[in-house]
Amino acid sequence: MRGQKKKEGKPVEVEGIEEWEVEKVLNKKKMRGVEKYLIWWKGFTVEGDTWERRENLKNAEELIEEFEKGGVEDSKKKRKRKKN
Repeated sequence: MRGQKKKEGKPVEVEGIEEWEVEKVLNKKKMRGVEKYLIWWKGFTVEGDTWERRENLKNAEELIEEFEKGGVEDSKKKRKRKKN
């Protein structure tokens, strides 16, 4: 609904530090010579997806490896923008 605030995910605590949980790695590209991954954050809408460096995703190594094996095409099929 217009004007209604969307509920978004909450951080989880990892080794005493609050971090956001990765739902899925959606894509990968090089930006100015640096590899970045498009991240779907758990509990967030597609508007919350962000490009992140691998070093910022240390607790998502398993998901990165899964993405690397499956490639971009598999990930794109599973993440679609919801129509309001």
